Amino acid sequence: MIRNLPPLAVLALAACAPATDDGIDPGGKTFDGVGPEEIVTLTGTEPFWNLRMERGEGVWTTPDNQPGARLTLRRFAGNNGLGFTGTLDGKPFAATLTPGACSDGMSDRRYPFVATIALGGETFEGCGYTTSQPFTGSAVP
Repeated sequence: MIRNLPPLAVLALAACAPATDDGIDPGGKTFDGVGPEEIVTLTGTEPFWNLRMERGEGVWTTPDNQPGARLTLRRFAGNNGLGFTGTLDGKPFAATLTPGACSDGMSDRRYPFVATIALGGETFEGCGYTTSQPFTGSAVP
């Protein structure tokens, strides 16, 4: 039962359910909208945070940790987007990236992806972009 799963597992299941042939995902294909060589950036406000991921490594930054904390991330594709899991400071860490128009609410930027981070019982919501699918709007908000 989903309500008995830890929040991290629920997040991963919701964003990156396995591809199926049940009509929900015609053709049973997993999400392939972001290549493995692309740099993926997730960002959010209130509180401010940023996650930059490249080749299995991530850098998590916050106002309290400007240099950022490095972590190893495992990438997996579902039929709704991408998931990334790892551990940060001994806490479970999960990030999801799903296609969808997104605004950070503080700038005129528009992002092609919705982002969610689960970190040790906390959830952070934001937006995402990649090297081939950038945000639009001012480079300096």
